[in-house]
Amino acid sequence: MRRVLLAAVLLAGACHAGAQLSQAYAQVVATTAKPLLARDGPDAQAFRGSLVFFNYCVTCHGPNADGNGRAAKLYTPRPANLRASDKNIIKYMRLIVRNGGKSMGRSEFMPPWGEELTDEQIADVTVYLQSINDRVAASTPR
Repeated sequence: MRRVLLAAVLLAGACHAGAQLSQAYAQVVATTAKPLLARDGPDAQAFRGSLVFFNYCVTCHGPNADGNGRAAKLYTPRPANLRASDKNIIKYMRLIVRNGGKSMGRSEFMPPWGEELTDEQIADVTVYLQSINDRVAASTPR
């Protein structure tokens, strides 16, 4: 009987201490925690664009977006090196993603993604591509 009583007292004390710890933790989190990535803004858009890129573009353009994807050797001309592209105007990039390469006087093997991707996904992937483009990075003042 004494053991049961002792266990009950220890359990009650632990629950009380746990409740105090949980409240203290909740206060710290509430006052200091910030989201890892804002829902909107260029960083969030580039992150979402990277998801689009790695789901739709990586097979041809490669994980480094340098035109050396697994399927690149099947095409002549090879997929564009998007890191060194001088075609980094947002409007142009959105058009070629939406309508395909042939519509823009480029490779017929670049498919039109306008029926597959939403406008938001197309906007996101173009922001991502600008964020990794070496020419854009070189021209951005630091």
